[in-house]
Amino acid sequence: MPGTEPREAAAVVIGEVPDLPHLVELPARGPGADLVGRAGAVLAGLHVDHQPSGWRLVPRAGLDERRASSYLSQDLDALEEAAHGYTGTLKVQVAGPWTLLAALQVPRGEPVLFDPGARRDVVASLAEGVAAHLAEVRRRVPGATLLVQLDEPSLPTVLAGGIRSVSGLKAFPPPPDAESEAVLRAVVDAAGAPVVVHCCAARPPVALMARCGAAGVSIDLSLAGRESDDELGEAVEAGVLLFAGVVPAVGGDLSAPADTVAPVRRLWQRLGLSPDLLAGPTSSVVVTPTCGLAGASPDRARAVLELCRAAARALVEDPEG
Repeated sequence: MPGTEPREAAAVVIGEVPDLPHLVELPARGPGADLVGRAGAVLAGLHVDHQPSGWRLVPRAGLDERRASSYLSQDLDALEEAAHGYTGTLKVQVAGPWTLLAALQVPRGEPVLFDPGARRDVVASLAEGVAAHLAEVRRRVPGATLLVQLDEPSLPTVLAGGIRSVSGLKAFPPPPDAESEAVLRAVVDAAGAPVVVHCCAARPPVALMARCGAAGVSIDLSLAGRESDDELGEAVEAGVLLFAGVVPAVGGDLSAPADTVAPVRRLWQRLGLSPDLLAGPTSSVVVTPTCGLAGASPDRARAVLELCRAAARALVEDPEG
């Protein structure tokens, strides 16, 4: 979300999307409130520090990690206040393991991705930390049913062998399929709650995202391309929810609700899926922004969330348009 005030952002989220509110992230506050810094605050038994080149593993906690933990605590306080008495589904998001491995650095400055031992340690730490983080959210909002979102914007680049060393001379080779799945599954299994894997990059690896045990896949439909159709069809038919990014987070006009979900209806027609899968409270689709709202204005963010809700209603009430 945009801005720097967690209570204000939490109130907007609870007010605009009461059926699926989420724990806010406010990256505008700076290092520690960003995607990787937030994950650093969640890690169990490992410590991070913010360097000019990015976040790096260090032997002990310092000012940057304490700041990240403070931001997380502030956001949890705001959630607890805004969601008092809430009994529905509540989404909590954190950087996914492959994105964290690509962004986080070992002490000598290279991505953790290049160090097999550090890679195993970070994945295990993230899995344990996510479980502890969810336990804290449950303590603060005891009536909520939690849904976890693993943010994996770097996943396609990792799978394509596009992550390079600091010098640029070496590239991390594409991980084997078994390892790609095992790393994701380690965090999915540890969560103890349904997990949605989110990737707003072009050509998201839908099959892998679904195969790791995720309850849902979250993508920007405008970037996925028809190349993803078969994988999306197989995932939906297997019972995986589609979190369809169709409302432009930043830039572009906001359309009428029925027009906004037209890409979902066209996808269903191409795949030959039953419109019944879109109808009613058991719909296989959740309407979302195309990606995060941190770059939007506060008014735009509120309007996007409002349109997501209205567009979802239009879809479930009239799946065939």
